Amino acid sequence: MNGFILAAALWLLGISSAMGQGRIQPDPAKSCGHTTFKPHELCFETPKDDVARAELLSEEFYGIILKTAARCSIPEAERAAVQKQFPRLKVFSTRFQCDDDVEENISYTNVNEAYGFIAVYAGRTLKEARARLLEVKATARFPGANIRKMQVRIVAS
Repeated sequence: MNGFILAAALWLLGISSAMGQGRIQPDPAKSCGHTTFKPHELCFETPKDDVARAELLSEEFYGIILKTAARCSIPEAERAAVQKQFPRLKVFSTRFQCDDDVEENISYTNVNEAYGFIAVYAGRTLKEARARLLEVKATARFPGANIRKMQVRIVAS
């Protein structure tokens, strides 16, 4: 009986975890369905069940941090200019809790929230990310570029 309870608990945990981790849409020309994301945000699929949650997480992915700066200091025009260099991969930046805008509720895991950044989606695997980093370094525009394993986080306001 104890084995059954443990198996049931693990099964439920798996469902709960899978529901909370949506698939990333790395192509900037495509949307993530019913949820609206801003141009500077990396979008992902979110549940369609209208259940209130404290936060939602995307699947894990690799990003390449191209630039860091003071928190809330990176303008959208700069991110958009970088996006032109990577037309098939989403370039994203953080504006979490900037400008007293309660709708800026997207943050990213495994980053220092005291700083802002511009990053480009690098893939689901470390192998993909390493290949993408070589491409980024070949441009010589982002000398401090580095790989980061991340998730997108939507925080309820």
